[in-house]
Amino acid sequence: MKCVHCQGIIKKSTAPFTISRKGYHLILNAVSAWVCTQCGEAGFESSEVDFIQKILISVDTMVRTVF
Repeated sequence: MKCVHCQGIIKKSTAPFTISRKGYHLILNAVSAWVCTQCGEAGFESSEVDFIQKILISVDTMVRTVF
């Protein structure tokens, strides 16, 4: 596969995922992803996106109960 941004080669690897929302910061250091070997652009498969969304829902719930 080729990167849509730079046409570099994309390989299965891991990439960080970071988000700031609703009063907290979530950092996942190594999420399975397709990563461009040239520019580093990462793309996540739907299973990883679903997993991240489940984590966010859980953390949102915990944050609401704490604050």
